[in-house]
Amino acid sequence: MQCLFLTGLLSGAQPLMPGSVSSANAQVVGGLAFNPVKLLVLVGWVYLGLYFVQRVEFSMVVPKYRKSIVNVLTLVLGPIPLLFLLIRDVLKTPVEERGGLLKAMKERMLTIGESIRTSKLMGGTKEGRIKLLDSSGTDLKEIYGHGKIRQQDSHILSLTEKIVWDALQDRASDILIDPKSDAEYTVRFRVDGVLREVERMEGSTCGAVINSIKAVANMDISERRRPQDGAFIAKTEDGTVSFRVASAGVLNGEKLSIRVLKQDASAYTMESIGLSEKQRNIIENAIIKPSGMILLCGPTGSGKTTTMYAMLNRIDFYTRNVITVEDPIEYVLPNTSQIEVNPKAGITFAKSLRSILRQDPDVIVVGEIRDEETAVIALQASQTGHLVLATVHSNSTASALIRLLDLSVTPLMLATGLNVVISQRLVRRLCTYCKAPAKLSRNQIMDFERKKINYSNIHEAVGCDNCYGTGYYGRVGIYDILTLDNELKASITSNTLLVAQLRQEGDHRGKSNLQKQGLLKVVTGVTSLEELARVVG
Repeated sequence: MQCLFLTGLLSGAQPLMPGSVSSANAQVVGGLAFNPVKLLVLVGWVYLGLYFVQRVEFSMVVPKYRKSIVNVLTLVLGPIPLLFLLIRDVLKTPVEERGGLLKAMKERMLTIGESIRTSKLMGGTKEGRIKLLDSSGTDLKEIYGHGKIRQQDSHILSLTEKIVWDALQDRASDILIDPKSDAEYTVRFRVDGVLREVERMEGSTCGAVINSIKAVANMDISERRRPQDGAFIAKTEDGTVSFRVASAGVLNGEKLSIRVLKQDASAYTMESIGLSEKQRNIIENAIIKPSGMILLCGPTGSGKTTTMYAMLNRIDFYTRNVITVEDPIEYVLPNTSQIEVNPKAGITFAKSLRSILRQDPDVIVVGEIRDEETAVIALQASQTGHLVLATVHSNSTASALIRLLDLSVTPLMLATGLNVVISQRLVRRLCTYCKAPAKLSRNQIMDFERKKINYSNIHEAVGCDNCYGTGYYGRVGIYDILTLDNELKASITSNTLLVAQLRQEGDHRGKSNLQKQGLLKVVTGVTSLEELARVVG
């Protein structure tokens, strides 16, 4: 009966009711010929639904554990929103660029057809949705085989694309490929500051993958012992991502380290990175000043660059001339001038700073203070009508002052040029899907009660599919901010004993302040006691 009903729909005949089957056999037999127009519409509808399903499959917004349900829904609803978005996308394109409505629609439909052909549901691979390009924009496939790739080589290229794609899907900040023996390599991702092994590969296969990455990064694939540096980019549906590659010859083979450089800096705000309202007010008051230095400090991987870009997003780029010197440029800031350090070409932090001062800057960003010349020039610039944002590697606000003094900065220059010092760390956020109330010991409860701290909202990590069993998803900053008021500046200038006191007590005091800020994240359910102990101690 259902077959007769569907037959009637496709043929254009009226659906047959149960009571009229016997009396309408001739009509049914005569109507068995399918209507080709309706058949084409049905096939097109199914294909568009499949395309929209694969869009969901590769989406970084939809959590993996929900994709099955969303896929089922989009099989029914997919074509309608897809057609709407397609027409809107074409109409939003300027007339002179699209060259006519029909031509633009044809190009978009060809793109959709290619997406369906390479989708996982149609037998393609998800790696087809990512393209690896060298610095000149040449595709890895062109570099590898000039358009003619053997089946074995195609497998290696697909495996290379898969590793990069999975790293982006998992929000990894680094990809590490390490030889464990002559016959085995491991691939690890650093996600939320913690390394996780994702794959083990045969030595010969992984060696070919390493050569593919080195080729697209413009590195010498014949050199396996000497350290090399390179870079490449990846194009996906969500935009362009840059990568920095470093190789080194190690025991049993060659090690490759790939840093993922996100390109969108507009997503970072001072509210989203974890600053409290009081801390935001301190920083905003320092940013609006026409001169002075704001110094960010912390160990490698503590989020200093992210905080600096969040501060830059509060600056009006149209009224203030912003110039940055970075190594490397991790985020693209529109309406600013960004300079990348290149020692091989003679472009250093110190030389770039000297040239910047002749470019009429209002705001100068120094990616990292590494040497005496850079430290002195940056502080001199902060005294001559420029706002300077800079970072330095140190463990606390006090040790940052000691670091500058060790770089031959005079106490007078330090006191007159430096306004704010920010020390920070990154702690992992508890996964909102699986976190559970913490099981506190009796001693911990007594300690919280003695300090009059409400411990009812303290949670601990559990682990689920959304967070890959870690119990954490994403990171948030904890900060210790030191404002150099007139009293402290006078002490730095005149009291030589202050330096000795900072060396003895500064790190301990800074660590205590970071612990207090971290504890606020714990009691509000943002992170756990275990994570705070891991990061701060």
